[in-house]
Amino acid sequence: SLEGGVDLQGYQLDMQILPDGPKSDVDFSEILNAIQEMAKDVNILFDELEAVSSPCKDDDSLLHPGNLTSTSDDASRLEAGGETVPERNKSNGLYFRDGKCRIDYILVYRKSNPQTEKREVFERNIRAEGLQMEKESSLINSDIIFVKLHAPWEVLGRYAEQMNVEMYFIPLSLIDKQISRFRRWLPKKPMRLDKETLPDLEENDCYTAPFSQQRIHHFIIHNKETFFNNATRSRIVHHILQRIKYEEGKNKIGLNRLLTNGSYEAAFPLHEGSYRSKNSIRTHGAENHRHLLYECWASWGVWYKYQPLDLVRRYFGEKIGLYFAWLGWYTGMLFPAAFIGLFVFLYGVTTLDHCQVSKEVCQATDIIMCPVCDKYCPFMRLSDSCVYAKVTHLFDNGATVFFAVFMAVWATVFLEFWKRRRAVIAYDWDLIDWEEEEEEIRPQFEAKYSKKERMNPISGKPEPYQAFTDKCSRLIVSASGIFFMICVVIAAVFGIVIYRVVTVSTFAAFKWALIRNNSQVATTGTAVCINFCIIMLLNVLYEKVALLLTNLEQPRTESEWENSFTLKMFLFQFVNLNSSTFYIAFFLGRFTGHPGAYLRLINRWRLEECHPSGCLIDLCMQMGIIMVLKQTWNNFMELGYPLIQNWWTRRKVRQEHGPERKISFPQWEKDYNLQPMNAYGLFDEYLEMILQFGFTTIFVAAFPLAPLLALLNNIIEIRLDAYKFVTQWRRPLASRAKDIGIWYGILEGIGILSVITNAFVIAITSDFIPRLVYAYKYGPCAGQGEAGQKCMVGYVNASLSVFRISDFENRSEPESDGSEFSGTPLKYCRYRDYRDPPHSLVPYGYTLQFWHVLAARLAFIIVFEHLVFCIKHLISYLIPDLPKDLRDRMRREKYLIQEMMYEAELERLQKERKERKKNGKAHHNEWP
Repeated sequence: SLEGGVDLQGYQLDMQILPDGPKSDVDFSEILNAIQEMAKDVNILFDELEAVSSPCKDDDSLLHPGNLTSTSDDASRLEAGGETVPERNKSNGLYFRDGKCRIDYILVYRKSNPQTEKREVFERNIRAEGLQMEKESSLINSDIIFVKLHAPWEVLGRYAEQMNVEMYFIPLSLIDKQISRFRRWLPKKPMRLDKETLPDLEENDCYTAPFSQQRIHHFIIHNKETFFNNATRSRIVHHILQRIKYEEGKNKIGLNRLLTNGSYEAAFPLHEGSYRSKNSIRTHGAENHRHLLYECWASWGVWYKYQPLDLVRRYFGEKIGLYFAWLGWYTGMLFPAAFIGLFVFLYGVTTLDHCQVSKEVCQATDIIMCPVCDKYCPFMRLSDSCVYAKVTHLFDNGATVFFAVFMAVWATVFLEFWKRRRAVIAYDWDLIDWEEEEEEIRPQFEAKYSKKERMNPISGKPEPYQAFTDKCSRLIVSASGIFFMICVVIAAVFGIVIYRVVTVSTFAAFKWALIRNNSQVATTGTAVCINFCIIMLLNVLYEKVALLLTNLEQPRTESEWENSFTLKMFLFQFVNLNSSTFYIAFFLGRFTGHPGAYLRLINRWRLEECHPSGCLIDLCMQMGIIMVLKQTWNNFMELGYPLIQNWWTRRKVRQEHGPERKISFPQWEKDYNLQPMNAYGLFDEYLEMILQFGFTTIFVAAFPLAPLLALLNNIIEIRLDAYKFVTQWRRPLASRAKDIGIWYGILEGIGILSVITNAFVIAITSDFIPRLVYAYKYGPCAGQGEAGQKCMVGYVNASLSVFRISDFENRSEPESDGSEFSGTPLKYCRYRDYRDPPHSLVPYGYTLQFWHVLAARLAFIIVFEHLVFCIKHLISYLIPDLPKDLRDRMRREKYLIQEMMYEAELERLQKERKERKKNGKAHHNEWP
């Protein structure tokens, strides 16, 4: 029989046959007629039918039913530098010209590149390793050469054993399937994908074991060409390429170095054909895995469906699969947080008409507030703040404290259950016992420290060595650079503060009444927008600085470089994004002094005060505007940038060859014209979500709608990222990873920080504690142990102090005398603080109520933090990292592997015994 296909009289028979419907509905007569007409090879039919009827389908078995395709007899020939390039296989561009050898990897270089000798040595060594190779020139640029690589079965088997690739060897029994209940908590419909009409969406129900050629008969092999899926084949080929020499010398080895020095322009595995089809996937099946991913994952029509994570993992690899698994888990966990946050907001809406504080503010037409800026700001009635007082109540109400505690607990539950989910995924994807190979040293590190060597304690080979003093000095310089950039952020915040101080007076003197009467809100809104622009500009600068500092440190391996770069970028962007928010939450209006004795910047600008209704409205505006603008901008750039780049590439091709000429590009050229995955891998995707997680948890007490906005964004984000990976980017190498890496530790740090910040937001920024102190100590219900709305009568008057207008400083005295309110000049005005009146023994000194409120705030912070941290640790202790079902299945698999090894050894001994008996060398004491 023939493997891979037979080519007779211009016809090609693709050997991967899979009918649309159930296996029992295969039309044998139709298949036999087709075979008789084209190949007359009955063995092919039996081989394929055996694969179709298998209980465990091969990873690459989902193909379009129309598998009998013809090829053109008139193959084109191209001139490439004087030599004639042989005819191409025009069927799909996924195979060699013989139509049998599947392309596992593509290398791209330019003939004009001077590194010819290195490439020739490298390609000669590629052939020596057993890989097969073909070359093709580009249809639009003869200078570009594509090197197609194929790994035969012998090479795949040898390296799969070296790499301990896990493959299927025992189908799950009925008992094992009852043990495995990892996904049964998910509702079946409508969020589950239809596995009957769209097969091959989930992992095979088989146990796996490290591949071994000696025990090959134990593995489920129906077709050697499809036993290793495409992602695994590409990963094995990449593993080989990373260990092939291109020049004499111990360090002249590996594809990465050739890409760095420009010998090759690009290296990538192929996508599995087009992601679009003229036919419906439900009636004709999927053309390939890429088409299946597009229809079931990257399409907007399935936004409410669960992700086909097993298919994502098989196509893109475990590292990318884990990112989408984490993103999906995070998005799912946002549902309860968003629901509770929305409930807190709606609670504020429903209780708005019963809020005593809002009523008193809206009815306080006789209370005149002092100006909030020098000279140009007028006196205003407290009742003018009615709208802002009501808006503040929507976010600062009795449910806020409960929500802050809930979100602190939610962050812990999210991380703890993610550990369990990750363990399940790691087991299903054969990552439990996987250990990353010893990483190769970065070429930059080798070039810098090649003169100093020491023995590697693991490999026992000499390697470049960085002295401790050199490493420390570089880390000190890097830390100094980080400190300087943080100072730049603080300077930017200081600039925003100056803007707010100066602008509030400008808006107060504005001609338009709308702006003049809402000068503080206008100042806050414009300051937030300017702050957002500064944040985005500084992010560009920070990336370049972080790259410079990381390269200055000279990390030894790529993972060390990635971790160092990740920490710097996260620190820079976290401080950049949240510094202004911290200022508004904890410093705005806290150190302004009081009328007649204002504190000033550089003895000139009076510090900004909070709105008469409080500072929380400023914090809500800051968070809402920044969150919406940043998420909108990120989503636009993620999809818009690659779309524009790919459109520009297609436009150039049309201009060079004319719009009327349609060129049918092979798959390798289509993929080459796509955008490569960014140089930092999944860094940008993780960073965006981690910053959002911080924004959602750190100040959630001030903005309960943050989880809802994050949820809506993430639903879009999943499909945007999926669309980008499937349609706009080259297929990335299927890398492996056990977890999300350093990001998990960052998430834990954000969870701890969120407890502290929310405690301070409730105690310092909101009016929760002052209201509580008034209700129990100074209000109508003092000493009665009650704190209802009736106990808040008189709170607004008690929270305002009296100032004598004649005590104003000359530069602070307003131009208006306030006669527009009562017809006569005002003698007194009110301001937010707990101070004695001007006629007391100590004018404008702190009252006893101030000290009671301060003590209550400090006590609340201590109690809140200790209580929430105790709850978090208790939850972490009670939730095991591994589910019981997973532990049982792991024990079962270990037992079956031991049984398999025992049977294999027993079979070997029995065979040896038979051989000895046959040769007359058997003994009575032989075993067994």
